[in-house]
Amino acid sequence: MSATVDKVLDAAEGAMRARGYHAVSFRELADDIGIKSSSVHYHFPQKDDLGVALIERYSKRVLAELNRRSEESKNPNDRLDAFIDVYREALVNTDSVCLCVMLGAESRGLPDNVSNAVADFFDANIGWLANILPTTLSKKARRNKAASVLATLQGAMMMAATLKDTGLFDAIVKELRAAHRQS
Repeated sequence: MSATVDKVLDAAEGAMRARGYHAVSFRELADDIGIKSSSVHYHFPQKDDLGVALIERYSKRVLAELNRRSEESKNPNDRLDAFIDVYREALVNTDSVCLCVMLGAESRGLPDNVSNAVADFFDANIGWLANILPTTLSKKARRNKAASVLATLQGAMMMAATLKDTGLFDAIVKELRAAHRQS
Protein backbone atom coordinates (compact mmCIF):
# COMPACT_ATOMS: atom_id res chain seq x y z
CA MET A 1 0.00 0.00 0.00
CA SER A 2 1.36 3.42 -0.90
CA ALA A 3 1.93 6.21 1.60
CA THR A 4 -0.80 8.25 -0.09
CA VAL A 5 -3.32 5.41 0.23
CA ASP A 6 -2.45 5.04 3.92
CA LYS A 7 -2.89 8.77 4.47
CA VAL A 8 -6.25 8.79 2.69
CA LEU A 9 -7.43 5.77 4.69
CA ASP A 10 -6.21 7.30 7.96
CA ALA A 11 -8.01 10.56 7.22
CA ALA A 12 -11.15 8.71 6.12
CA GLU A 13 -11.16 6.54 9.24
CA GLY A 14 -10.92 9.53 11.56
CA ALA A 15 -13.59 11.44 9.67
CA MET A 16 -16.00 8.52 9.37
CA ARG A 17 -15.57 7.51 13.00
CA ALA A 18 -16.43 11.06 13.98
CA ARG A 19 -19.18 11.91 11.50
CA GLY A 20 -20.17 8.84 9.48
CA TYR A 21 -19.89 7.77 5.87
CA HIS A 22 -22.19 10.31 4.26
CA ALA A 23 -20.57 13.30 5.97
CA VAL A 24 -17.16 12.64 4.40
CA SER A 25 -16.15 13.88 0.96
CA PHE A 26 -13.13 13.20 -1.23
CA ARG A 27 -12.44 16.95 -1.35
CA GLU A 28 -12.33 17.12 2.44
CA LEU A 29 -10.00 14.13 2.65
CA ALA A 30 -7.74 15.62 -0.01
CA ASP A 31 -7.62 18.95 1.83
CA ASP A 32 -6.88 17.17 5.13
CA ILE A 33 -3.77 15.48 3.76
CA GLY A 34 -2.70 18.15 1.29
CA ILE A 35 -3.35 16.46 -2.05
CA LYS A 36 -5.72 17.05 -4.95
CA SER A 37 -9.15 15.45 -4.91
CA SER A 38 -8.25 13.73 -8.20
CA SER A 39 -5.47 11.90 -6.34
CA VAL A 40 -8.02 10.41 -3.96
CA HIS A 41 -10.13 9.36 -6.96
CA TYR A 42 -7.06 7.81 -8.58
CA HIS A 43 -6.71 5.37 -5.69
CA PHE A 44 -10.43 5.03 -4.94
CA PRO A 45 -12.53 5.69 -8.06
CA GLN A 46 -15.80 5.67 -6.10
CA LYS A 47 -16.59 6.44 -2.50
CA ASP A 48 -17.75 2.89 -1.92
CA ASP A 49 -14.29 1.66 -3.04
CA LEU A 50 -12.83 3.79 -0.28
CA GLY A 51 -15.41 2.56 2.23
CA VAL A 52 -14.77 -1.11 1.53
CA ALA A 53 -10.98 -0.67 1.59
CA LEU A 54 -11.24 1.21 4.87
CA ILE A 55 -13.45 -1.40 6.53
CA GLU A 56 -11.26 -4.26 5.31
CA ARG A 57 -8.13 -2.57 6.67
CA TYR A 58 -9.88 -1.81 9.97
CA SER A 59 -11.19 -5.38 10.27
CA LYS A 60 -7.76 -6.87 9.66
CA ARG A 61 -6.22 -4.58 12.26
CA VAL A 62 -8.84 -5.35 14.93
CA LEU A 63 -8.81 -9.10 14.32
CA ALA A 64 -5.00 -9.22 14.25
CA GLU A 65 -4.93 -7.48 17.62
CA LEU A 66 -7.56 -9.83 19.02
CA ASN A 67 -5.62 -12.86 17.80
CA ARG A 68 -2.36 -11.51 19.20
CA ARG A 69 -3.93 -10.95 22.60
CA SER A 70 -5.72 -14.28 22.47
CA GLU A 71 -2.40 -16.07 22.14
CA GLU A 72 -1.29 -14.42 25.39
CA SER A 73 -4.53 -15.33 27.19
CA LYS A 74 -4.81 -18.51 29.22
CA ASN A 75 -8.56 -19.02 29.50
CA PRO A 76 -11.91 -17.80 28.11
CA ASN A 77 -12.25 -15.08 30.76
CA ASP A 78 -8.82 -13.69 29.84
CA ARG A 79 -9.80 -13.79 26.17
CA LEU A 80 -13.02 -11.91 26.88
CA ASP A 81 -10.98 -9.36 28.83
CA ALA A 82 -8.66 -9.04 25.84
CA PHE A 83 -11.64 -8.46 23.54
CA ILE A 84 -13.06 -5.82 25.86
CA ASP A 85 -9.67 -4.15 26.20
CA VAL A 86 -9.33 -3.76 22.42
CA TYR A 87 -12.63 -1.88 22.35
CA ARG A 88 -11.84 0.19 25.45
CA GLU A 89 -8.46 1.24 24.09
CA ALA A 90 -10.07 2.29 20.82
CA LEU A 91 -12.55 4.43 22.75
CA VAL A 92 -9.89 6.00 24.97
CA ASN A 93 -7.25 6.47 22.27
CA THR A 94 -9.55 7.96 19.62
CA ASP A 95 -12.30 9.45 21.78
CA SER A 96 -14.75 7.97 19.29
CA VAL A 97 -16.66 4.80 18.54
CA CYS A 98 -15.63 1.79 16.53
CA LEU A 99 -15.67 2.55 12.80
CA CYS A 100 -18.18 -0.21 12.17
CA VAL A 101 -20.49 1.00 14.95
CA MET A 102 -20.73 4.34 13.17
CA LEU A 103 -21.17 2.74 9.77
CA GLY A 104 -23.49 0.07 11.13
CA ALA A 105 -25.85 2.81 12.29
CA GLU A 106 -25.93 4.01 8.69
CA SER A 107 -26.00 0.56 7.08
CA ARG A 108 -29.44 0.81 5.50
CA GLY A 109 -28.32 3.88 3.58
CA LEU A 110 -24.88 2.62 2.59
CA PRO A 111 -23.99 1.09 -0.77
CA ASP A 112 -24.48 -2.69 -0.60
CA ASN A 113 -20.77 -3.51 -0.79
CA VAL A 114 -19.98 -1.15 2.09
CA SER A 115 -22.89 -2.44 4.17
CA ASN A 116 -21.77 -6.02 3.48
CA ALA A 117 -18.23 -5.20 4.62
CA VAL A 118 -19.63 -3.82 7.90
CA ALA A 119 -21.71 -6.98 8.33
CA ASP A 120 -18.59 -9.08 7.70
CA PHE A 121 -16.77 -7.17 10.45
CA PHE A 122 -19.56 -7.90 12.93
CA ASP A 123 -19.76 -11.55 11.84
CA ALA A 124 -15.99 -11.94 12.33
CA ASN A 125 -16.20 -10.42 15.82
CA ILE A 126 -19.15 -12.64 16.74
CA GLY A 127 -17.30 -15.67 15.42
CA TRP A 128 -14.20 -14.77 17.42
CA LEU A 129 -16.23 -14.39 20.59
CA ALA A 130 -18.27 -17.56 19.97
CA ASN A 131 -15.03 -19.51 19.73
CA ILE A 132 -14.02 -18.56 23.28
CA LEU A 133 -17.34 -19.54 24.85
CA PRO A 134 -17.82 -22.94 26.50
CA THR A 135 -18.37 -25.77 24.05
CA THR A 136 -21.03 -27.11 26.39
CA LEU A 137 -23.29 -24.52 24.77
CA SER A 138 -24.77 -25.26 21.36
CA LYS A 139 -23.25 -23.49 18.38
CA LYS A 140 -26.37 -21.31 18.09
CA ALA A 141 -26.29 -20.44 21.81
CA ARG A 142 -22.60 -19.49 21.60
CA ARG A 143 -23.28 -17.30 18.56
CA ASN A 144 -26.26 -15.62 20.28
CA LYS A 145 -24.28 -15.00 23.45
CA ALA A 146 -21.36 -13.65 21.43
CA ALA A 147 -23.70 -11.28 19.58
CA SER A 148 -25.08 -10.11 22.92
CA VAL A 149 -21.58 -9.42 24.25
CA LEU A 150 -20.66 -7.52 21.09
CA ALA A 151 -23.89 -5.50 21.13
CA THR A 152 -23.32 -4.60 24.77
CA LEU A 153 -19.77 -3.45 24.08
CA GLN A 154 -20.74 -1.50 20.98
CA GLY A 155 -23.62 0.16 22.82
CA ALA A 156 -21.42 0.96 25.81
CA MET A 157 -18.86 2.46 23.47
CA MET A 158 -21.49 4.62 21.76
CA MET A 159 -22.95 5.81 25.07
CA ALA A 160 -19.52 6.59 26.57
CA ALA A 161 -18.43 8.52 23.48
CA THR A 162 -21.71 10.43 23.29
CA LEU A 163 -21.73 11.32 26.98
CA LYS A 164 -17.93 11.79 27.07
CA ASP A 165 -17.76 9.40 30.02
CA THR A 166 -15.35 6.48 29.76
CA GLY A 167 -16.39 5.54 33.29
CA LEU A 168 -19.81 4.61 31.90
CA PHE A 169 -18.14 2.14 29.52
CA ASP A 170 -16.18 0.70 32.43
CA ALA A 171 -19.30 0.31 34.58
CA ILE A 172 -21.19 -1.49 31.81
CA VAL A 173 -18.21 -3.71 31.11
CA LYS A 174 -17.89 -4.57 34.80
CA GLU A 175 -21.44 -5.93 34.71
CA LEU A 176 -20.74 -7.74 31.44
CA ARG A 177 -17.68 -9.44 32.90
CA ALA A 178 -19.57 -10.45 36.05
CA ALA A 179 -22.42 -11.94 34.01
CA HIS A 180 -19.98 -13.81 31.76
CA ARG A 181 -18.14 -15.31 34.71
CA GLN A 182 -21.38 -16.52 36.29
CA SER A 183 -22.50 -18.42 33.22
